[in-house]
Formats: sequence, C-alpha cells, structure tokens
Amino acid sequence: MNVLGFLTRIRGRRLHWTDGLTYVYLVVGLFTMFAPVVWLVMSSFKTEAALGQFPPTFLPYAQKTVMVPGHDKPLPLFRVADPAGSPGATRELAQVSRIGIMATMVDPAQPQQTVQVNIRERQPVQEIRFEASNYTDLFGKFTFGRYLWNSTFITVVATILTLLVNSMAAFALSKYRFPGRNAVFLLIIATLMVPPTISLVPVFLVINSVGLLNSLWGVILPAIATPTGVFLLRQYMLTIPDELLEAARMDHASEWRIYWRIILPLSAPALAVLAIFSVMWRWNDFLLPLIVLSKSEVFTLQLALNSFQGELNTQWHYLLAMTVITLLPVTLVFAFLQRHITTGIASAGVK
Repeated sequence: MNVLGFLTRIRGRRLHWTDGLTYVYLVVGLFTMFAPVVWLVMSSFKTEAALGQFPPTFLPYAQKTVMVPGHDKPLPLFRVADPAGSPGATRELAQVSRIGIMATMVDPAQPQQTVQVNIRERQPVQEIRFEASNYTDLFGKFTFGRYLWNSTFITVVATILTLLVNSMAAFALSKYRFPGRNAVFLLIIATLMVPPTISLVPVFLVINSVGLLNSLWGVILPAIATPTGVFLLRQYMLTIPDELLEAARMDHASEWRIYWRIILPLSAPALAVLAIFSVMWRWNDFLLPLIVLSKSEVFTLQLALNSFQGELNTQWHYLLAMTVITLLPVTLVFAFLQRHITTGIASAGVK
C-alpha cells in the first residue's frame, strides 16, 4: 500500500464522522509533537539579531545589506518614506552611522548625498537567509568536536557493555536452574522502584574511591547493568527452546559457545530494542556526567550545552545549533530502528 492510500483510508465506503475525528486528532498530535522541533531547527539558522526580534518569525529572516562605494563593509538597508514620490511611496537607503535617534543614510545609487532620518521612521529591509555559520563556527570557535567525541565514545562503549552484561545476566536467569533464581530476579526488578537520584551519593563515593572522577569510564561503568535490560532480555530468552541448548551440550559445546553462537543470534530483536534504549539513555544522560565530570575537556554535549549559558551573555544562535546537532544522532537511530522496538517488545512478552 502506498503512502497516499494509507493516509486517506476510511472506515467504510463512505466517509464516517469518526474518520474526520481521527484525522483531526492525528493532525493536532502531529503539530503538538513536531512544531517545537521544527521551530528549533529554523531558529538555529537565524542570526543573533533575528533571535532577539519581537514578534518572533518562523523563517530565518536577516537584514539585507549592500556594498556602497567608499565604504569597506556592507551597510544595512532600511526602507524610508520618499518625500518626492507619491503618498505612501518608499525608497531603500543604507545606514552609514547613527547618533541617538538620528541615523545618517545614503542612497546606494547616489552615495555622495547623505540624509538624516529619524530611526522611528525607517523599517529594516529583510530577506530570508540561512546562517550556516552557526554550525560551522562551532568547530572553529569552540571545542565542540571534543564534546561530540566524548558523547559518542560514552554512548557506543556503554551500549556495547550494556548489551554484553545484561545478556549474560538474562541468560543465567532464564536458562539455568539454581536456588534463589527467582529471588535474584525479583531483587533486580525491585531496583526499578529506586529513583536514580537516591543512589547518586553512593555512586559518587565509589567512583571517587576507584579514581574514576573526571574520566569517561566513570560515566560508562556505573550504568552498564540495567534492570530494564535484564528483564527485557530474560523474557525474550525464555521463548528460546531449551532443546537447542541441550543439543549443543551433547555436541560438547561450552557454555560460552552456547551463549555466543546460539543465544545472542536468536535474541537479536530484543538486543536491538535494548540497543536503541541504551543509545537514548546514554546520549541524553545529564545527571551522572554532572557529578562525575568537572573538567571541560571531558564534558559531554549535554554538559557543554549547560555550561554554554553564561550569567550575563548567552550566544543563543550557537546554543540552538548545538542543540540541533545533539538531537540528530538519537533521532536518526530511532527513525531507522523504531520498527524493532514494537517487534522486540512484543516478542519479549510472549513466553
């Protein structure tokens, strides 16, 4: 079914009132969810002056400039009333300087003649301009590349270790029979009721005692074992027939070989779901890096965004561009792998 046919489906042969209500609900929900994101992206291409305009505009408008003979830099253009023309006629003048409420302006076509204009009697000439320099300047003026590498390293390494540790725990809790197995599993699940902020102080003391403060590994290691991951993988591994493991043992396969060659490949859908969750958790994590990292050279993107806001001056055009770049990896991962979330979770719930 093509996209147009899917979007225009109705309940029966005729349009029902519930169809209209459904489309209204979907349009309102779509606007509510994506309008702030689209506004953020468009604002990231605005100049610093355009961000301060009131009322704000959706498109990235910037004041038009023109080169005038005798001046080294482009001069801003303004639209002023033309006294020599018909009523309501205007002309475009370039501002040379301004003193108080009076601006010295010239006609770009006749730069020899200057005109004194009250700033209240002029309107800036604007044009749509996407300021790509908001993004390119990040790598030249700031250590943005270092922050990006720190976040990428933490996300990738923590995701790999999370999949490895959680899958081992799930394998033991789903395929081995030992006293207290259910009690251990319930204890792991019970940790979901403990807010993360409760364990911040013990986690900080442990990290400090092992000398991992201001180290990326101090952010990676405390978060690799997650009760959500253990629960998700265990429920999925329960659906794998035990006969496969018994047949492998009869062929003298070691437990590690069974885990690596049988369990992990068959658990790929659940592992994909956990990988998506882990990427979103690690990339957006702010609280744990905040207490572990205090040196700017080991900051993640989230900490860099927080420290980028000054008490007296905040360069919002750069801050918005950094925010958009921060959102891109998680958005791409979720967009390309979101179908695995539904299938993986649905499969994990079937025993």
